[in-house]
Amino acid sequence: MPGIPLGVLDLVPVSCGSTPAEALRHSIDLARRTEEFGYARYWFAEHHLNPGVAGTSPAVVLALTASATSTIRLGSGAVQLGHRTALSTVEEFGLIDALHPGRLDLGLGRSAGRPQPSDGPAAPPVTPVVDGHAPNGLLIPQPFSFAHLEGHPRVALQQKLLNLPGARPQDYAEQVDDVLALLRGEYRSPEGVEAHAVPGEGADVQVWILGSSGGVSAQTAGRNGLRFAANYHVSPASVLEAAEGYRAAFKPSDELERPYLTVSADVVVAEDEATARELATGYGPWVRSIRTAEGAVACPTPAQARALPWTDADRQLVADRVETRFVGSARTVADRLERLQEATGADELLITTITHGHEERVRSYRLLAEEWRRRGAS
Repeated sequence: MPGIPLGVLDLVPVSCGSTPAEALRHSIDLARRTEEFGYARYWFAEHHLNPGVAGTSPAVVLALTASATSTIRLGSGAVQLGHRTALSTVEEFGLIDALHPGRLDLGLGRSAGRPQPSDGPAAPPVTPVVDGHAPNGLLIPQPFSFAHLEGHPRVALQQKLLNLPGARPQDYAEQVDDVLALLRGEYRSPEGVEAHAVPGEGADVQVWILGSSGGVSAQTAGRNGLRFAANYHVSPASVLEAAEGYRAAFKPSDELERPYLTVSADVVVAEDEATARELATGYGPWVRSIRTAEGAVACPTPAQARALPWTDADRQLVADRVETRFVGSARTVADRLERLQEATGADELLITTITHGHEERVRSYRLLAEEWRRRGAS
């Protein structure tokens, strides 16, 4: 599709039988390869207490990847502000920007270990959804509820380990305001005391807000005239609400005159449909492990995934994520990505791919890039 860049969202997945060290080396290699393929951005997610995901610190992995690449933009998708301060975030990214200026995307999110399919109340989307589909046929499933995890001991433990005893999380919108003020060198305490983050102040970074609904995150991005990333791959039911809530709240800023949106999608591409479906076999068990608070398991091989016990309740637990994953040949997946872009009006698309084998993941990104480039040239 002409003019619509593709980016990469990487969770640094650990494959079954592999190690976190190998996962990190594979992610850095994938960043180099996707830079060659023409992807515009490479973002790292932040997750904790997940044995199958090694991306615990976006800033650390970004610093390592920046030294191994030269042109692709690098960013966080997202730094989770719920268990850190504005100052620590600005200083970390300021350190990286000092050596790799002009390449960083500072993506900010809210989660602090609490399962949140939505990030606050918002008006329903204007785009009509009929029989679970947008007008162009994009699947919009029923909202998923994390109510079954309320009070879960592993969720409580994660919050306990991520936060200092007695610490009170700052209001998210206020925290984003502090990040922006520190970057601009305009921070003042309520008592009028100045603070200057060095390095960090004046850093040449793009600030993004990530969100799964049209609530607080979308409103914060719009109010500040920032770029926004909506998560179809995490919360497909509310992607239209997120996009429209952001646009409705948008106010022009020195950074942006108009809203700017990227939308994420889970993708697996192979030479043919059957091969792609085989490579995607482990996705259901992987999502199940997250939604039961077990923590993301190491990505199984297709054979290992088929050998796992699987019930109707398991299928229902992961149905919205599995059914909205784009799996198939490059042509099939590109068709579905075009449909996602049309339904949301996205300015960019953010691709996340998890397979057991590293080279399979590299090939998926390569095949998609080739097809996307062909469409853009036609």
